Amino acid sequence: MPVPVPHQRTVVLPHQAGPVDDAHAPDAQVAGAPGAGAATDRSAPAPEAAAGRNVPATEPLLGEQQVPAERGPVNQGLTLLLIGEDPNSHVPDMWDWAGRKVRLRTARNLTEAERLLTDDVHCILLDLSPAEPADRDPRAGTGDELGMLRKVLRMAPSHAVLVLTYETDAERAADAVRVGAQDYLFRDELDGAVLSRAVRYAVERKRADLAQRQLTESRMLAQENARLERGLLPTPLLDGSDLRFAACYRPGRSRALLGGDFYDTVRTPDGTVHAMIGDVCGHGPDEAALGVELRIAWRALTFAGLSGDELLATLQKVLEHERSDDEIFATLCTVDISADGHRAGLSLAGHPAPLLARAGLPPQLLPYEFGGPALGLLPNARWPRRQVELGASWSLMMYTDGLIEGRIGKSNQRLGQEGMTELVGRRMAAGLRGEELLDAAVREVRDLNGGELTDDVAVLLLDRR
Repeated sequence: MPVPVPHQRTVVLPHQAGPVDDAHAPDAQVAGAPGAGAATDRSAPAPEAAAGRNVPATEPLLGEQQVPAERGPVNQGLTLLLIGEDPNSHVPDMWDWAGRKVRLRTARNLTEAERLLTDDVHCILLDLSPAEPADRDPRAGTGDELGMLRKVLRMAPSHAVLVLTYETDAERAADAVRVGAQDYLFRDELDGAVLSRAVRYAVERKRADLAQRQLTESRMLAQENARLERGLLPTPLLDGSDLRFAACYRPGRSRALLGGDFYDTVRTPDGTVHAMIGDVCGHGPDEAALGVELRIAWRALTFAGLSGDELLATLQKVLEHERSDDEIFATLCTVDISADGHRAGLSLAGHPAPLLARAGLPPQLLPYEFGGPALGLLPNARWPRRQVELGASWSLMMYTDGLIEGRIGKSNQRLGQEGMTELVGRRMAAGLRGEELLDAAVREVRDLNGGELTDDVAVLLLDRR
């Protein structure tokens, strides 16, 4: 809607606008004075040259608020780009809050406008009106004018755009706002006060629209990423097994669902349950993607019948081909539990040994000495596979080093595997099992650390009772 003309008010432009040249012309120059017939950049003198405009040089106004003197002069103003066939189209004089005239640039066409559309332009005034109202045929369509507006909007998507026309073209002016202009002005009622207020409104509305659009795009991107990351988290395949599965996963990255840690559990047709947990060095998005690739490769290779040294050697080849840097490596722990649940084959590739709690006994760490190097460190490495007796009733906890590298209070002492073993044993003695046990253990580790853990944490628990 057009902005009504204010009466008996001194209007100046907002100080939030962009920079304006300090240089002032020695003599007053009317903005609508004839130019050279080409793209121009017009400035104006200091406030004392604006006699008769009621703009006091000693008391500058911002809207209706006086700017505190202690702020001192601020070299800020607003730049307006006028696009119209008549380069001498009259635009009322406008003054910034310090009493300096607003910079005005004029362009006859889009070619000139594109050259003048620099970063310090804050608003575009597109003149859609002919030189005289009588020049316009009321039977003519609006396609050409709105087509010009659409081109301006494509050329300057981050700039505020106002359209200027006659009051008899109110319908076309409303269509311009529908197409994308921030507002419209009628030439018949245009003066400095109206233009000042309309420009300020258009600039702030455009800023708000851009901020809202960026916020919406960020939210949509976050939702898409969240859906993608949830889809990449594993779904255990344990149909037909009497083992109970629980997992806890917390990425170290802020506002992320997936980190460089990865795990998986599947049951093959022969009844063997295969479990794996691993950790790619680092915890950025690239490491998270590599962890997903290794997990998927492990599942495919496991269903293909590979295990132990052969499986880990193949995973190392996958890592070497997929990593972005030769310094990237991954640790891994694999467990193959027999169909009767009494025995397991354990393979370690630079990874912490699992924690085993047999019925009636405190939890203890499985031997680590027989393990091999992390994947990606040594060519032609070997990873021995060791048999472990589990018994009839047991709990096996596999974890990444994010769980044991947290600090204890304000000291430099780490929790370590011994501290973790004592902590989990205490929670088990209190009767906690499954996800309740894992959540309580991770929560206590975080509390001991004095805040959130900075590294990714993944914990996997298998129970047979």
